[in-house]
Amino acid sequence: MPESNTFYIQLARYIVGLSWIYHGFFPKLYHIAPLEKLMTGSAGFSAQVSDLITRSAGVGEIIFGVCLLVFYKNKHIVILNVLALVGLLLAVVVMQPPLLIEAFNPVTTNLPLIGLSVIWLKEINQHL
Repeated sequence: MPESNTFYIQLARYIVGLSWIYHGFFPKLYHIAPLEKLMTGSAGFSAQVSDLITRSAGVGEIIFGVCLLVFYKNKHIVILNVLALVGLLLAVVVMQPPLLIEAFNPVTTNLPLIGLSVIWLKEINQHL
């Protein structure tokens, strides 16, 4: 394993940033996943409004993922990433708790990304 902190920052940068881009594009823009419809539908929105919210969220996630890739040395955007991941996890806890025990659920995606982001922050603080 490389000893350079730069390697770990880059690894975290690409895993976290590309995760946001992937989750913004495929289940929200390319094809609205049933679970996405369930989440917005459980907030009481009509099908049309749910689709609009979901697609808008997808665009926002892609933009945020690109920002993480570009501004990866900025600890504030990494902190915002952690807060967003915690917020999204809490939204599922409140709106659709049964999803927490499904395969590939927010616990198994958000918690590892949060942990990686904490390591990323530590590396930013040591390296920069």
